[in-house]
Amino acid sequence: MCEHHDQAHDQGRRAALKTLGTLGGALGLAALGAPVLAADAATIGAFMPGKGWLPASGTACEGDGTPLQFIPRTQPDPDPLTDELKKYPKCPYCGMDRSQYHYSRHLVQYDDNLVDGTCSIHCLAISLSLNIDRGPKAIYAADFGSSAEIKPLVLVDKASYVVGSKLKGTMTANSKVAFADKAKAEAAMAKEGGTLANFDEALKATYLDMAADTARVRKNRAEKRQSMLQKS
Repeated sequence: MCEHHDQAHDQGRRAALKTLGTLGGALGLAALGAPVLAADAATIGAFMPGKGWLPASGTACEGDGTPLQFIPRTQPDPDPLTDELKKYPKCPYCGMDRSQYHYSRHLVQYDDNLVDGTCSIHCLAISLSLNIDRGPKAIYAADFGSSAEIKPLVLVDKASYVVGSKLKGTMTANSKVAFADKAKAEAAMAKEGGTLANFDEALKATYLDMAADTARVRKNRAEKRQSMLQKS
């Protein structure tokens, strides 16, 4: 996917918001399960947390088309854990700040050393689906049980997940939290509920939750668009 402009012009942003507000009112919540097609695709791009709506560039990128357009855009990285949050500060699928969501972040290194750093297992699942012909070399998850200011990453094969607890999830209503120490996972489960799972089980639960979580996120962003429209 091409990079969007860093800042949208105010006039274009207002026009985009008006168009989106009209579309949202006409379509209603029943249409949230399907993509909203903008009448002016050159004006309306994507919503980026912290930046608002950015315009589509309209510029063709090398590799456009499915599935090549979805491959990670960074250079191959044989050592992804070094300066990981500096190299992969934003989730490429939802735009969220991975430092802010350091406690739920994931990272996958594919067999060609291309890397996707995501905010959550939800967005990791998207990456794995889009890169279906690229084998994961290593997958990491934040150790929720760590007391470090920035929770360290651990290999998911060695992690225990607590699924469906009262702990707040990222990009999902059904929480999925990884622990390097199984005993800490069990202690969290005893206090917050949920069930113990390995990575494969947590990933399966993520895919099963994807439809409902996507509809919920789309609804939340539609409400943010409406709020922005009212303020403009």
